[in-house]
Amino acid sequence: MNLPKDLPDIVRLALQEDIGNGDVTASLIDESRQARASVLCREEAVICGQPWFDACFESFDPSVTIEWLVAEGASVSADTRICQIMGSARSLLTVERTALNFLQTLSAVATSTHRYVERIRGSKTQILDTRKTLPGLRTAEKYAVACGGGKNHRMGLFDALLIKENHILAAGSITRAVFEGKSRYPELSVEVETENIRELGEALEAGADIIMLDNYSLDEIKAAVSLNQGRARLEVSGNVTLDSLQALADTGVDFISVGALTKHIQAIDLSMRIELDT
Repeated sequence: MNLPKDLPDIVRLALQEDIGNGDVTASLIDESRQARASVLCREEAVICGQPWFDACFESFDPSVTIEWLVAEGASVSADTRICQIMGSARSLLTVERTALNFLQTLSAVATSTHRYVERIRGSKTQILDTRKTLPGLRTAEKYAVACGGGKNHRMGLFDALLIKENHILAAGSITRAVFEGKSRYPELSVEVETENIRELGEALEAGADIIMLDNYSLDEIKAAVSLNQGRARLEVSGNVTLDSLQALADTGVDFISVGALTKHIQAIDLSMRIELDT
């Protein structure tokens, strides 16, 4: 996976947010004191975010060394030691929280995504993310989705056309919106959000590349697959849960988009413990 180009900027802003003009508590520690620490993962998880973790320490104090004991994207069990850090005690204490914030958040996204992907492993259906991300962490969270085995949908409003209900109302019709999209941006894929079979039929006739089946019932999804006959790629969206996932994939749709991958996450329980002076 390629690292996001904004990684250094995001790390810089995060460190500035936490450290400001200086860590007054860490200043109580003798500046010459060296330390070694370990990061423990307290629960089962997919570890993700090592480049952000590394960049936090590298940006603040390049003399700090980090040894990773597990690979990026690895699944670990509870109470696994995932890395060792050596360097200035002040630096370890100052950067700890920011570095762990990245690691626990991105590991949460990767772990959530992995659960969804595993639930339909063997199916042709792919799990997609959405734009429901934490402000400022769009690229990082989408990296984490890919790390967990999911597929990135569009990165933002600039790299694909997704014609939703309000766009259709403003444009006048699905047909007109699709025509304008294909005329103005022939290099981009055109996706249309539909709410019923009638709108699906119009999107197919208009030549949409991808058609979103928004909040369709299971029977309606099956009918949509039958009507589509492979003409467009179909994406299911709305109220998707782990329990409903297999039945949705069994219909033969191409994609299932899940906002919960990045929106309904709970940070992975990580802790950093200083072990001894070196």
